[in-house]
Amino acid sequence: MSLSVDVFVVSADGEMQVLDVPEGCSDLAGFESWRTRVWGSQVVCSLGARFFPILADADLRVEASEVPAFVRECALLRDHLEDIVIGTDPVRTVEEHRHGISGRLANIEDAARRAERVDGGGVLIW
Repeated sequence: MSLSVDVFVVSADGEMQVLDVPEGCSDLAGFESWRTRVWGSQVVCSLGARFFPILADADLRVEASEVPAFVRECALLRDHLEDIVIGTDPVRTVEEHRHGISGRLANIEDAARRAERVDGGGVLIW
């Protein structure tokens, strides 16, 4: 099972509507085990992350008003990618682990940028 990242909006009747993933984009956000092994890991928490660690216990829903802060947190993780790679347990080689985390973080960053361009857009990782 894999984690997915999507952009959502809340309709006038209060229902969450997940938007289609545009062609050429990916919704892959990591393996289900990454909830605790990567995104909710001690190293990510130690960076001061407040959104990603939620994934250790629940799905992450970033409301539209919080997307700018989430984008900053994505940048924080990107800036400390090597610390995250070293501080988490790779299933394969360290290089494959680095590539996997970087790629999934890129998908999350892309979704966050798309959410910023949509009126009322939020980010859902589930």
